[in-house]
Amino acid sequence: MSDLGRKDISDKVQSAVTPDSQKSTLGSAKDKVTDSVDNAIGDNTSSKDKSFVQQASDAIFGEKK
Repeated sequence: MSDLGRKDISDKVQSAVTPDSQKSTLGSAKDKVTDSVDNAIGDNTSSKDKSFVQQASDAIFGEKK
């Protein structure tokens, strides 16, 4: 399984349910960077190399641009 470098699903959920108005500038910037890294790693990892949790996370959250 290749989840190394991927954003934890609990972090994704917390980021998704927290309104942007309640995030600090640093928090918003961190989300953008970690989401970009997560998407890049996810896009370059085949589904067979992803754990079930990461496959589900990718299906639920998809790629954010």
